[in-house]
Amino acid sequence: MSRRGGGGSGGRQGSEPESAAAVHVPGPCAATQRALAECHRSAARGPLRPEVLCRHLNRALAECLVTSCCPGETEAVRTLCGSAGTALKRSQCQRARIGLSLCLESHQEP
Repeated sequence: MSRRGGGGSGGRQGSEPESAAAVHVPGPCAATQRALAECHRSAARGPLRPEVLCRHLNRALAECLVTSCCPGETEAVRTLCGSAGTALKRSQCQRARIGLSLCLESHQEP
């Protein structure tokens, strides 16, 4: 997904924070997206790279978006994959992960 906040360019171009802010994020994730955009703007003025300084917000936004797109599948992965277990539980975890992947794929633009 391209909504991660620009971790792939490697450079500190002035347009990178703007590209993170350019994607509209709906509802419950909007505040996290705004905080991430502000973090990227602040990081541009400091010694640390945005990927390092804003890591916690990148993760929070990703989790928020995944949960809002696929709430049932996300909960299944959390429940079934949270700890080691029997062969049956590992199999259920694998199926839950596949279900989440398919759900996310259905929300991607072609």
